[in-house]
Amino acid sequence: MDESDFEGTLVLEQLAAVGRVEDFFDAIDSDDVERATSLMKAARVDAPTIAMVVRKMEEADGEH
Repeated sequence: MDESDFEGTLVLEQLAAVGRVEDFFDAIDSDDVERATSLMKAARVDAPTIAMVVRKMEEADGEH
């Protein structure tokens, strides 16, 4: 899972609005689901989208 998986998405737009895009990608890179989830919640990403991102993270598990 990398930045191209999120390019142009509402997730990035909302994270950018709160200045947390880099933190989000750091969480993705370190497979830190809890931190990524927390950042998305802080950016007011909706629950179904958060669940989809978490599912993608778990499916990619170490393949970034």
